[in-house]
Amino acid sequence: MTARGIASCRSNSGNTAMDHPLQSPPLLIEESMESVLRRIAERSLGQAPEVAQRLLEEIDRAELVADGQMPEDVVAIGSSVTYRDESGGTTQGIGIVMPAEADPARRRVSVMTPVGAALIGLRKGQRIACEIAGRDTVLTVLDVGRGS
Repeated sequence: MTARGIASCRSNSGNTAMDHPLQSPPLLIEESMESVLRRIAERSLGQAPEVAQRLLEEIDRAELVADGQMPEDVVAIGSSVTYRDESGGTTQGIGIVMPAEADPARRRVSVMTPVGAALIGLRKGQRIACEIAGRDTVLTVLDVGRGS
């Protein structure tokens, strides 16, 4: 999975093409990861401005959790995530990783992709509105595990 052909996801309220309003879900990020993610996003503003801005917005609205206290069902760097694309009806399993560790062949998706930035900080069962490949959809987190 690459950033090509995938537009940014939206976490703001509003109607998707499927006509259902979706409030921004609450997010959780570990305190030590906040500054790491912020640096990655700021450094990427020139190359991937939409995704970088999206990640910065998500970081700004996230609740910070003390290191080592992150609930197991929250998507974080190193998580294995199973999610459903509601409009496409597909289910995918991916690992969320740092940009340098991304490997589409192994389904290791960078946090600096639209899907990675959208899923980071979500809990199992939460949903987020997105536009992927020119179509509006909602991503639903079905399962989260540690170790990608």
